[in-house]
Amino acid sequence: MSDYKKITTEDLSLNPFKRIAKDWMLITAEKDGKANTMTAGWGGLGVMWGKDVAFIVIRESRFTKEFVDGSEYFSLTFFDEGYKKELGYLGSVSGRDEDKIAKSGLTLAPDDAPYFKEGNLALICKKLYATDMGPEGFTIGPELDEKWYADRDYHTLYVGEIEKAYIKEQ
Repeated sequence: MSDYKKITTEDLSLNPFKRIAKDWMLITAEKDGKANTMTAGWGGLGVMWGKDVAFIVIRESRFTKEFVDGSEYFSLTFFDEGYKKELGYLGSVSGRDEDKIAKSGLTLAPDDAPYFKEGNLALICKKLYATDMGPEGFTIGPELDEKWYADRDYHTLYVGEIEKAYIKEQ
């Protein structure tokens, strides 16, 4: 866990609108002994089915989707603003083409799903639910389908129970 300490979800103090949409996060999963990650700026945190959960979305075309689909767990790692270059790189290069984690200079920490030592918050999530999004779901907001899915590369929505939360000790 490097210099992280384990906390409860009740101890979390963050603005998800800033941390997810503006600061971004890495979604990481491991399959067959190999990890892959992607940068994300969409998602959420909340309560579902009496559990503290994270909501993430991954497009069908993303290589990381294969890892999340092939694993029981995924992690979300959040970073200080100084890591925008690395997060931009990890969001623009595919792990199909190169070992982007190694090239990013970031270091994986092992857990049920690996997370990154350089981050300042890591959430380890057990998958509870997944559903494919498609045009039929945009009955109220069809303009969103046109704006965000013109190429028909839809997301899968995942709900994961936050089983562990780690925060970087200052």
